[in-house]
Amino acid sequence: MNPRLVTLLITAALAATVSPAQAQPAQGRQDAAGIKRTVEEFLKIQSGGLPGQVTVAVGAIDPRLNLAACPAPQAFFSPGARAWGKTTVGVRCTAPAAWTLYVQASVTVMGDYVASAAPLVQGQEIEARQLVVLQGDLTSLPAGVATDVSQVIGRSTNASLPPGTPLRLDTLRSKPVVQPGQLVRLVSSGSGFSVSSEARAMSGGADGQVVRVKTASGQQISGIAKQGGLVEVAF
Repeated sequence: MNPRLVTLLITAALAATVSPAQAQPAQGRQDAAGIKRTVEEFLKIQSGGLPGQVTVAVGAIDPRLNLAACPAPQAFFSPGARAWGKTTVGVRCTAPAAWTLYVQASVTVMGDYVASAAPLVQGQEIEARQLVVLQGDLTSLPAGVATDVSQVIGRSTNASLPPGTPLRLDTLRSKPVVQPGQLVRLVSSGSGFSVSSEARAMSGGADGQVVRVKTASGQQISGIAKQGGLVEVAF
């Protein structure tokens, strides 16, 4: 047999024994650095409106992960997660291969917060001299901490507090501008008219809160409490 023909037959036989998976080039792997960049960019966008100086830190990603390369990985939050303190960000790929990975991260927000500079007595109106503005990581403080003294002055606490306590807005009460039983000026207004009359408050409330009043005729009306003993009703 012709030696050249024998060589061609052997080459053809070897090619026929190679599986399709072996014949195709290996698919590229998704690099860990790309996943980290995706998480960082996502958290920077999500934390854009937060007060103070924001710092994003993404946890380590195992470089041995064997994930198919993804041209457009998408970051997302699981239900209940947010760009605040320790958090978890999901990264998914839909094509050419589907996979999902969860990455640990943290968002630090350095900013001002208001604390008590002196002991605060329950129910006592808070004055500016009793407050101090400190700086720290807002994500490590109680939720709803006051960030400006104007949010606190004139209000009172639900409990007595020692010096250095961060002040939470949900534990502060506003000073009532309308007291139960007080005679108030009821102002009713609408398109092109305004009527003022006297009424008696049936409930108390701070500025902007809803209170109920009784008019001289006995009618009960709900309105918005305002400074100076006013209750506004809009029609």
